[in-house]
Amino acid sequence: MPLIDVSIARGRTPEQLRSLINELHQAAEKAVGAVPENTTVIIREVEHEHWSRGNQTIAERSAAAK
Repeated sequence: MPLIDVSIARGRTPEQLRSLINELHQAAEKAVGAVPENTTVIIREVEHEHWSRGNQTIAERSAAAK
């Protein structure tokens, strides 16, 4: 019963998120023989102001790049 929990920066379309869910389900089936009905995928979208790397948020990097 795989539980796949993904955090991703907010900004993807519903179609992109749906595609990600599908690919994750397929990967679980292929890698460990998971049954689709028993596989759970959770996608957590994180605001750009709440995600940082190297002490700089995504929002700050985007602003600096402009």
